[in-house]
Amino acid sequence: MRRIREVIIVEGRHDTARLRQYFDCTTIETGGTALNEETKKQILQAARDTGIIIFTDPDGPGNRIRHAVSELVPDARHAFVNRKEARTEKKVGVEHAEEAALWTALENLVSFAEEPGTLTAADLYELGLSGGHDSALRRQQIGELYHIGYANTKTFLERLNHKGITREELERKLHGE
Repeated sequence: MRRIREVIIVEGRHDTARLRQYFDCTTIETGGTALNEETKKQILQAARDTGIIIFTDPDGPGNRIRHAVSELVPDARHAFVNRKEARTEKKVGVEHAEEAALWTALENLVSFAEEPGTLTAADLYELGLSGGHDSALRRQQIGELYHIGYANTKTFLERLNHKGITREELERKLHGE
């Protein structure tokens, strides 16, 4: 069983159970989108002791939790599982992902740059990543390439900029280079 040194921040007990099926790891469960004071203290202590990995569901509530924990611990590392690999017919979440998808997410941890990039909403529009009939699909594909997950345009732009991605680099990825 692979050992994960950092504490993994997840949404609930089912996520913890799924991760512990395959990994020797410690988790902190947020129990929802509103972080209570005790959970915040635990997260801050874990960040000081071992570091943390934010591993929330690839959906709206998961993104809100990721954002809240990121504000608390800006240098946290992030694991993103692809929506298509973490879903059943009716639900999406870390708890539904298979071992290979979970391991891929943990192998490709993302840390966001201190010096954010300079991409703009206009850049995303011009590159077909917003405002078009296939923009969501294109964002999903680019999110998979950079291991930053799927997001709406605003959050996607934020993640790209926090990774320090340039317009030129993004254009190369879009053209398959």
